[in-house]
Amino acid sequence: MGRTAPFLFVRLLVYVGIAAAYVLATGVGAGIGYGVGAFWEDESRLSAGFWGAAAGFGLVGAVLYLLREYILYIVKAGHIAVMVELLRGREIPGGQSQIAHARAMVAERFGTSNVLFGIDQLVKGVINAVTGLLEGVLSILPLPGLDRLASILRAYLRIAVGLMDEVMLAHCFDNRGQDPYTASRAALVLYAQNARPLMTSAAWVTAWVWLFSLLVFLVMLAPAGAVAWLMPGQVSAGGVVFAALFAWSIKATIIEPFAVACMLQAYFKVTAGQTPNPEWEAKLDRASDKFKALGQRACAWVGGRMGFSAKGEPT
Repeated sequence: MGRTAPFLFVRLLVYVGIAAAYVLATGVGAGIGYGVGAFWEDESRLSAGFWGAAAGFGLVGAVLYLLREYILYIVKAGHIAVMVELLRGREIPGGQSQIAHARAMVAERFGTSNVLFGIDQLVKGVINAVTGLLEGVLSILPLPGLDRLASILRAYLRIAVGLMDEVMLAHCFDNRGQDPYTASRAALVLYAQNARPLMTSAAWVTAWVWLFSLLVFLVMLAPAGAVAWLMPGQVSAGGVVFAALFAWSIKATIIEPFAVACMLQAYFKVTAGQTPNPEWEAKLDRASDKFKALGQRACAWVGGRMGFSAKGEPT
């Protein structure tokens, strides 16, 4: 992780900046609402301060929703690219040149942020389908007759595989001979045929991620509460929200990259020397329309590069 320090610094700027933007917008919104509420009685002023804070918070959330493709393209995918290079023993530059090198790798592999974001959304859908297919994964622990506990475990596993889409992107960077759609399909098939050990690893990694995140949240409660106390209006309860925001930013900056690195090592170790099983490929084709869509887009991608349309006609 230390050799990807430039990306850790970028993540720090991005995610702590996002948390700070939420706090600032909430404070400004509360101030504006409180000021407007001065024309009414005290209770209305407090209420106006609260709604102003909520509006500021919501505005930042809307902006970030629009920027999510760019964040994935610049921050997450670039960091995954350099992690793959390091895990495969290839040299990467340091400093600012590491970031430029990673951006070039992402652009070469996926072209635009729209392509990367589209693949990521399809991959997430297929991962959910794989989790649904593998009811036998509950045999990781013997749970005869414990239906409620089994349903809780199933729900936890759906959360635990949340990082697997980034592992699938790593497979795309590691297999440059295939187009990104075909590489994603191959990665998903390898994941499906090795789901039990990979889900077990993901479950343990997720437990540690949330444990450390909870510790950060508890540490941040006091300073976040102090910030919320300084804001006008009924925003004192915002201390819990602000603490959660800053805990999330630390999780996204440091804890999550470490978790992804652990899952990358587990994935590459488990799938070493394997090829996608056609039986699993057929199962996923039947179970997931998004898996089919990856195949269709792979044909369109290859056809476009060769000068043919998706129907095989010259363009």
